[in-house]
Amino acid sequence: MIELSNAWKTYGKNGDSTGVNALAGISLTVDEGDYIAIMGASGSGKSTLLYILGGMDRLTEGEYRFDGEVVSSMGTSQLHEFRKKNVSFIFQNFALMNSYTVYENAELPLLAREIKKTERKDRVEEALRKVGILEKRNFLPAQLSGGQQQRCAIARALANDSRLLLADEPTGALDKKTGDEIMNLFDEVNRMGKTVIVVTHDPDTAAHAKKIIRIEDGKIITE
Repeated sequence: MIELSNAWKTYGKNGDSTGVNALAGISLTVDEGDYIAIMGASGSGKSTLLYILGGMDRLTEGEYRFDGEVVSSMGTSQLHEFRKKNVSFIFQNFALMNSYTVYENAELPLLAREIKKTERKDRVEEALRKVGILEKRNFLPAQLSGGQQQRCAIARALANDSRLLLADEPTGALDKKTGDEIMNLFDEVNRMGKTVIVVTHDPDTAAHAKKIIRIEDGKIITE
């Protein structure tokens, strides 16, 4: 599914020797249905790796393939289509539209893909039901708890039916009990056949994954 080869990401003066290497020659293979936790200290490169895999950032050097397609050589419009078709992101701050209802937030990626209204309704309501907040469908994010907002973000990913779900510190803004509930939802998403990659510094969150990758100074140190 995913093949990352000798991946470098350098920030600074046009990638010259004065730049900062966020990724330093990482090679990684992810199979369909994997459940991976990426751990590392702040600044280790773990979030940069996640954004590269999601097509939100570009490599300075190296190659990224997804199902054989060379994502690292895609143009801007191709990357946009790649993300719409294959990837859903879940963030620590939930990344919900504050003026949209729970239902509308979960529906957004389906609108971008021009899916018909009746199918959108079925998919959104089923996703909200799975994460346990269907009764909150007409609420605004500000009317929800942090855990409910994260459930809405997960429902958005489920409704979009993305093959790859990427989460950046998904429990970082939640108390332990709520965080455990959210990670149980990630476990269920993975059992549905989705590939899940979670960036975290929390060992309890990482323990839900089938595989843990540790990154230091832009390099994988253990897998």
